[in-house]
Amino acid sequence: MKRFIVILAAVLAFAGCKSKTVVDTSVEGELDIDSFLGEWYEIARFDYSYERGMTKAKAIYAVRGDGVIEFLNTGIVHGEPKYAKGAIKLSDEPRRLRLSFWGPFYSDFRVFLLDKDYQWALVGGNSDKYLWIISRTPELTETARDTILNDASRRGFDIGKLVWVEQ
Repeated sequence: MKRFIVILAAVLAFAGCKSKTVVDTSVEGELDIDSFLGEWYEIARFDYSYERGMTKAKAIYAVRGDGVIEFLNTGIVHGEPKYAKGAIKLSDEPRRLRLSFWGPFYSDFRVFLLDKDYQWALVGGNSDKYLWIISRTPELTETARDTILNDASRRGFDIGKLVWVEQ
């Protein structure tokens, strides 16, 4: 009987394990930070609590007088404006930035795919948890949309989870 219980417990433990999705979060290529600065519209994103229900979402990247790169995320949630500010550090990999909302705590912000003219980008973190499609305009061309979705899918992201943002 003890042996049966041990085997049953092991089977239940393994059955309860969820395999982690593996995505390609590698970054390649250069990033001209001056060309990346400015206003970006959020076209689509993976759902997460801070932006849940947000419309008219934008991000603005700028260099302060002291040389620090800062960002301002804005949007509307239930008719009310919402915003968050933070700072960005550059890293040894040009397309892997370090982003912070809270003082000394930084997270990866990776530019996975970037239009050659800096008109749209696919960005995310170092896991399958966060993904954004951003653009200089409130809408993407069909060609740009297909290019971005194909790259996200190739990387292993579940593009069916994207929330398309009302602008």
